[in-house]
This record gives sequence, C-alpha cells and structure tokens, in this order.
Amino acid sequence: MTAKPTTGRPRTRPRRTGRTRVSSARDSPAATPGEDRLPLPRTIEELRDATAGRDGLRTRIAALGAPKRHVRARDVEIMLAESRDRAFSESGWIFELKYDGFRLLVARENGEPLLLYRHGSEVTATFPEIARAGGALPLDVVMDGEVVVLDEAGRPSFQLLQKRAQMRRSADVERGAVETPATAFLFDLLAVDGYDLRGLPLLARKQVLRDLLPRAGPLRFTDHVEKRGEELFAAIGRMRLEGMVAKRGSSPYRAGRSADWLKVRHEKTGEFAIVGFTEPKGARAGLGALHLAVRGEDGLRYAGRVGAGFDDRSLAALRKALEARRRETPACSGPVPKGKGHAWVEPELVCEVRYKEWTRDGCLRHPVFLGLRPDKKLEDCTAEGSPTSPPQGHAIHYTNLDKIFWPEDRYTKGDLIEYYRRISPWLLPYLRDRPLVLTRFPDGIHGKSFFQKDAPAFVPAWVRTERVWSEHAGREIDYFVCDEMGSLLYLVNLGTIPLHLWSSRVGQLERPDWCILDLDPKGAPFAHVVELALALRRLCDAIELPAFVKTSGATGLHVLVPLGAQFTHEQSRTLGELLARFVNREHPDISTITRKVSARGGRVYLDYLQNRQGQTIAGPFSARPLPGAPVSTPLDWEEVGPELEPRSFTIATAPARLEAARRDPVREVLTLRPNLTAALARLTDRLDTGRSPSE
Repeated sequence: MTAKPTTGRPRTRPRRTGRTRVSSARDSPAATPGEDRLPLPRTIEELRDATAGRDGLRTRIAALGAPKRHVRARDVEIMLAESRDRAFSESGWIFELKYDGFRLLVARENGEPLLLYRHGSEVTATFPEIARAGGALPLDVVMDGEVVVLDEAGRPSFQLLQKRAQMRRSADVERGAVETPATAFLFDLLAVDGYDLRGLPLLARKQVLRDLLPRAGPLRFTDHVEKRGEELFAAIGRMRLEGMVAKRGSSPYRAGRSADWLKVRHEKTGEFAIVGFTEPKGARAGLGALHLAVRGEDGLRYAGRVGAGFDDRSLAALRKALEARRRETPACSGPVPKGKGHAWVEPELVCEVRYKEWTRDGCLRHPVFLGLRPDKKLEDCTAEGSPTSPPQGHAIHYTNLDKIFWPEDRYTKGDLIEYYRRISPWLLPYLRDRPLVLTRFPDGIHGKSFFQKDAPAFVPAWVRTERVWSEHAGREIDYFVCDEMGSLLYLVNLGTIPLHLWSSRVGQLERPDWCILDLDPKGAPFAHVVELALALRRLCDAIELPAFVKTSGATGLHVLVPLGAQFTHEQSRTLGELLARFVNREHPDISTITRKVSARGGRVYLDYLQNRQGQTIAGPFSARPLPGAPVSTPLDWEEVGPELEPRSFTIATAPARLEAARRDPVREVLTLRPNLTAALARLTDRLDTGRSPSE
C-alpha cells in the first residue's frame, strides 16, 4: 500500500513553491481572509529554486514522450468510470477514494484560472478560493478532479457543497468561501505547458501531478493505494464514505466511459430527471414526492417516485422551482401513474438519489433523495443497472425479453440479459481484446441455432470489431471484440447464449495467455473427471507450474495453465500434449488421448487440441444452452472433489456465489508469467524417467 488517502486537511507544513506570476488581484494580500494561502517566492533564492523546479518539470514531461500540443479545457471530453458491484484486488490497478462531490476540470490558461463542470459549465466565480489557487500555479495546466466541501470532521458534505454551488451573489460567494471553503481533489493531469499528457500511462500522469501541486491549500492531490482494493474498500466502509474508483495504472486518458476505470460504491446512487411531483398529504408541506425518469432508448422513461430524504426547507424550495416548470402531460414514457394528485413539469432539473435496487418494470426500490445536481444534464440520467436504460450510454433496442429460452426452467431472454449484466464485471476481463465466436439461439435452447464469427455490416459503430485473416476460410473475418458492458449486452440481445473466446489477444494473436486441457467425459463418470483434474494439479505442482480449474458448463472440467503470452500456439499445444500424455500414462484405465468418441471405451478424453490458433473455449461465466441454464464457473481447487456438482452453477446462482466470495479464483490466469522453460524441462525429465507426480 503506497499511501493512505485522507479527507481531512493535512497536518504537514506547506512546502515553498515558486511562482513567476506574483502581481495578480487574485493573489493579492487583500484576497479573501481565512483561506489557505499558497506561499509565494519572497527571496531571489526562492525565485531561482522555483524557476529551476519548473524547468525540471518541463524536461521530465518531454522525456516521458508527451507530444507538444495545446489542450484547451473547454475541448476536453472527460473520462468516465463504469460501475462495478464488488471491490477487487489486482496487480496493475490503483484504487482511489471516491469523493461525494461534483466533477471539476481545473485549468490555468494563459495565466488565468478556469473551472468547468463536466459538461463545460463555467464555475470559476462560484469557487474563487479554488480559482485563486489554480491561477497561482507556475505553469498552464488542465487537471481533472472533484470539488467537495469538507465538514468539521473533514468528511465530504454533499449538502454543504450544494449550498455553495447555488450561491450567486458576490457577497454570498465570498462569505461561503470563508465559512464553507471548497477543496478540489485532483486525480489526473491532462496537459502542462503546451504538452498533451493524455496518452501517457495514468501512473506517469499522477506522478507529475503530485510534483506540480502544493501540499496545502484548496488544490489537493488525490493519493491512491496499489493492488489492495478490497482492503481499501473495507476501510472506506468503516469510515462511512461513498466508495472508491479502481483504475488501471497503465491506462491513457480516453474520452467517455471506459472499463479501465471502475467505480465501486457502498450504496447505489444515480442521477434522475425530475419530471413531476405529488401533492403533500397530512402535515407535510411543499410536495409529497418527486416523479423521476431516466434516459432510455426513445427518450425519458419513468423510474418511480422518491419521497424520503427531504426537509421542510428543501420541500419549499423544490415546490417553488417546479411550479415555474409545469406542463400538462408527463415528459416520459413507461409505467406513469394516473389519476389525481400528480403534477408534471418540464424535465430541466436533475437530482441524485440513493436506492436499494431496480424492480423488473424499471422503477426504483427504497429511494432516498440526496439533492439537486446542477453539474449534471439530462444525458447523465442513465442510472446504470436499470433494466430499461442504455448501458455505458449506448442505446440498445432490447427485443423479446419475455421469450422463453429455457422451457424446463422458465428462464427468459430477459433473464439471460440480466445475468450477463450482473456478471459483466467478472466476465469482461476475460473478454477484453479477444476475438469472440457467438452461438446464437434466437428461439431458445431447443430452437435452431448457428455460429457467428463475422460481424455484419449493420453492427453499431460503438461495438468493436477486429479484422483477422482466416487460413481456414481463406479470407479476412471481422470478429466481435467485447471490451465493455454495452457491447456484451448488445451481443446477448442477438440471442447469444455461450460466448466462445480465443486464448490470445488482438495485437499478439500468435501468443496465447493460457494452455487448456479439456476433460471431456462423454458418458464416463464425473468422478473420473475429478480424479484426472486433481492428477493434473499434482503434476503441475510438481513441475512448479500454476494451474487453475473451471467447469465447462456442460459435463466436464477445464484445467488452465497460464502462459503469459510467452509461447506460440504450437508450443502451447505441445505443452498440453505432454501434460495429457503424462496423466494418461498414470491413469490409462480412466483416461484417453484418442479423439474419436467410439474408440474412447468409456474413458475421459484429455483434449489438448484446443490450443491451436483460432480454437476457442467457452469463456469463464459463459452460460450454456442446456437444461438448467448452467454456467462455466471458475473454481477453487478445494471445491474439486466428490461433492462437486457442475450443474449447480446456473444463471440464477452464479452471481450470488461471486458476490458472496468477492473473488474470482481463476483471474490470475490472465496475468501470471511462470518460468515455462524450467517447467517444461522438469516435465520432460519426468516423462523420460517415468517418475510420478508424487516423486
């Protein structure tokens, strides 16, 4: 753990930071009293040190390979995080505290400060204490962060921030800057002194940002924890803070939502358009509840009502604001309530709501009003997780959600889509950058089905495809590549049930990430499959080679050996064959390496031929078109025993199992790079000498 994020004001003494611009009204001694003043150079020596530090920073940025390109803050499209239900720990990822505030770009352009909300609304005058600090920086910059107001305990207060954001009179703003000062927690650096840093790895950008910012004042560096996300998330929960953001340390800064940034909340929240209200009842004043809507495929769609979380003052203020926006009919579709007592308004105000979950008809369960969001617009009201809202901002026209796909179990196409939505945080790391082969069942598991490799021309532009030459077909094929939830749900909506994926990634298709041994019983007892899987594990342990196991989703097991893209497909096939031959030699009565089913004699087939280039396997967490709706499920080796029942892992049970375990026991197959040369030598030696795994 590299650092411990804090929300309170730091106790460290501010360092001396040099600046060349020292005669601005924003930096004058007459600035707002009580603010955290930034130290200015007072001597020739300090000014010389500041200049040297600034020049050194420029030299470092140039050495990092950042292109010389002017970046205007108003032209920046910010990077957004996808949602994830559970925290995780993983090498190569960093984890930051998620602040309960408004997204803010802080810039210094031509020596002048500029503050922008996420959609470009300028708020430089709203937060003068942050503007003064930004204008006092030694170089022109564009920084990304979150503006918050800390309470007396040093915790972000959304209510105090709302109060500050709504101030308009200059006297109120200046008083607010003293009584409830705002802080910009900055987590990314997009541009410095004419250099565009967005293409650099995140950790490189953050290191420059850390060195650029003062250690005290309204501009704070957002520190992070490396790898240990679950530990940080637990600490955040004990502190009763909102959540965290996980970020891939090597990721560039890209516009829009990205799976390289993942937000994990302790509670579900979302932004909603206010489309109406109900009249108050009893002793309540102002209004009874707010009618809410989210952005759907064809406009706003009703999302239910919220009546909790208000006080008398907010009720009165909301009623006044909504009265000025009245209209005759609701501005949304869906299950809109009828009858008396409902008033409808133009959807111009956005609010934030905490809720427990979504109902199947797309309404909120147990919502609580948190406050208005002046920094958000209607296009932000996608409310991730809603069964009717577009994932990652992509409009998907869902069809035939009530069609029965598993007649014996009454599971529908809608159930399948919901399963893949819930499992997507666990599944997507396996899919990312890999060509996919779909198996589509438009009429369910007992209807006609077909394979699909080639993406048709009508696929939306936001669904990624990659062109790969196929020796077998003698032409190029446009494979689907699924990197984010929107693309995943688009493919499932086509009637796709299983997802078959390559073992290698686009960019290094000749170098697989794993070697697979598929233990296929075809009528042999499953107990023999278990016995052979454990024999493979013992062998891999003996030659110091990691091995992982998952159910196939049908009747067998898959044993996966991580390669770390160090072998070619041919070398991977050779390794798989050696492992299979060794186990077959030790267990000839229950195993075979004969492919022809009629020649197997009731024994388990140790299939190593799926390691050829272009061969695919049913991906981890992939649903299967079999009665019961089973799922290919990663396992701990401790689960592989006489009691193992692969068909118990289904689209109904797998998500809850993962949420309870909070870990994927096979995930490391994507990242480990074992010493394959040494392991192969040990394996060859054992084959030559006839030693068993226990020797």
